[in-house]
Amino acid sequence: MAWCAAARSFHLPAIDVGALRTRVPQTAAFGCVTFSGAILGRPSSSSRSSPPIFASLSISTDATAGIKEAVQTEKAPAALGPYSQSIKANNMLFMSGVLGLIPETGKFVSDNVEDQTEQVLKNMGEILKASGASYSSVVKTTIMLADLKDFKKVNEIYAKYFPSPAPARSTYQVAALPMDAKIEIECIAAL
Repeated sequence: MAWCAAARSFHLPAIDVGALRTRVPQTAAFGCVTFSGAILGRPSSSSRSSPPIFASLSISTDATAGIKEAVQTEKAPAALGPYSQSIKANNMLFMSGVLGLIPETGKFVSDNVEDQTEQVLKNMGEILKASGASYSSVVKTTIMLADLKDFKKVNEIYAKYFPSPAPARSTYQVAALPMDAKIEIECIAAL
């Protein structure tokens, strides 16, 4: 891994390098600064439009910018194993699967899927809030159900939490969930 792999990059808009008049791509790199450009071809006299000519400059200035940050809140259930409630990285939030546990007791709110779904979504809201995000910034969810027959019940509750446009979503029936939960939801949000 290069020493600047985790650095922040600033991308400047493409610039016209027509004056270079060469047919081979050119690239130069110094430390964490990369210059790159190419001429994609010269227009022939019969050509109506010339192909695009481009150049790119990428400068990495911050060696800590790409590092991930764990986000944790006591207002949602603690992770049950060696993982984080959520991770912030590259202006995205990656939330681990959330169960319908009451944060103070670590017990399920009830045994039915409706109550567990409601509690899962409340717990997710607390993690989103601690991360500086909200339900409206969620771009993808994955729902795992102990029984796919609960799909309609879950949809009715889920729809109350996510404004339009609703996030992309996958839903699966799984063989088992931690602590014999009826539902688990994970998500990805933009920050």
